[in-house]
Amino acid sequence: MSECEDGEFKAAELVEQSAGSPDPEQQNTAHLPSPEKETVTEPSMPAETPPVSSPEASGGQWRSALNQFKLRRFFVLRPGTLDQAIEDLKHLTNQEEDGSVLSVWLLAEVDHWNNERERLALITENTLFICKYDFVMLQCEQIQKVPLNYVDRIVHGGFSFPPRSLLSREGEGLRLYWDRLREPSFTSRWNPFTVDYPFYTFTHHPVRAVDDKFAALCEISDFQEQLIQAARAAHVRNPVPGKANGVVVLSQSILIEAYVGLMSFIGNQNKLGYCLARGNVGF
Repeated sequence: MSECEDGEFKAAELVEQSAGSPDPEQQNTAHLPSPEKETVTEPSMPAETPPVSSPEASGGQWRSALNQFKLRRFFVLRPGTLDQAIEDLKHLTNQEEDGSVLSVWLLAEVDHWNNERERLALITENTLFICKYDFVMLQCEQIQKVPLNYVDRIVHGGFSFPPRSLLSREGEGLRLYWDRLREPSFTSRWNPFTVDYPFYTFTHHPVRAVDDKFAALCEISDFQEQLIQAARAAHVRNPVPGKANGVVVLSQSILIEAYVGLMSFIGNQNKLGYCLARGNVGF
């Protein structure tokens, strides 16, 4: 065989040998899985995924966030607003006539047509102050005073309406009377702006769920207890001649004689009786 043929044969033999018999090191490593194959074939822990909340939980979180947003629109929640209002109202009391201020409360008044209105109530030694305060302009717009020695009945309980009424109201309230012998006239019953009623009705303010401070200021049961104590003490100090002195406390439903109440429905749904931020306009 010629040299060329021998060279070609050797080259062919080497190629055949390299193809048929792999290198021992390569043969040993050929049976070992590569690192990439290990990541594929080796069982691994599932990747952590954020917990999927149930529709109920997500709906509850959404409602809670929405309620917080609605509550923050009340001007009474602005820092320093309530403290300023309390200081302004304390300066309007007469120490000699009304006595010392015992407590301050943030409530909602419910009139005879089921309209809600934001009110601050001050209980002094001799007088109950019911104040309409503008938390936007920080000024008192109206004050109504009820002598505590004239308070003769306090009713606490849920709300009720006449059988044919289209209205309803949840929660509980408190109504105080100071002239049990006087009944509202027919004209007063059908006048939504009348103030000729011998009683006041209160319920919780919507911001009582914000924190513990406002929960204490808006608690009806604590307001009732403080009012009963102050009224009984006022009856002892200054009894009214010709009037049965004492306070009767009743636990029963509070009747609101309203039937259709379209105006109250619109007003209460939009919180027109509160100092609330309404876009670029506050009422």
